[in-house]
Amino acid sequence: MTRTVPPDLAASRCLALGRQALHQLRATLERENGLQAATWLQEAGFAAGDDLYRAFAQWLETACGVPSPEALDQAKFGELASAFFEGLGWGGLEISRLAPSILAFDAADWAEAQPGAEGQYPSCHVTSGMLAAFVSQVAGSPAAAMEVECRTRGEARCRWLVGSPETLGALYDLLSRGMGYQQALTTEV
Repeated sequence: MTRTVPPDLAASRCLALGRQALHQLRATLERENGLQAATWLQEAGFAAGDDLYRAFAQWLETACGVPSPEALDQAKFGELASAFFEGLGWGGLEISRLAPSILAFDAADWAEAQPGAEGQYPSCHVTSGMLAAFVSQVAGSPAAAMEVECRTRGEARCRWLVGSPETLGALYDLLSRGMGYQQALTTEV
């Protein structure tokens, strides 16, 4: 498969932003505003998701001959979404179903992560919002995303769990009580 970016990012209202700029934005917001920065970055990512979805749909039609993202099965969606995000410079993704209503988006080389920064919390906040909006568009219903592993924290990959807001809210409640996400997934969420 050819790894290409959408033919006309400007028409889809997307733009390029370097990794260093993204890392500096997060560092500055966290330094000046503490944990509130995560919410603001996630909201910015969510705002970007609709434009990103339109760019993906345009790219699918132009580069791959696929009429719409909704026409893809999960395996093909994962392969093409990975090529799309990688072509934009974000990194490759592996998408898998972890539970009936939860998808995992895994990335070993994600642009927003900052290995070596040794953060205490997952830090790919823009991506969390962006994936929630992007998947909401593909699914045609609201989705939420929560990062549960992060290379900034020294883990081998970044992993986002994506599902309905209700499902992820229930999962978050279990996590906030000290349960690991793998264990929480085996309980009823």
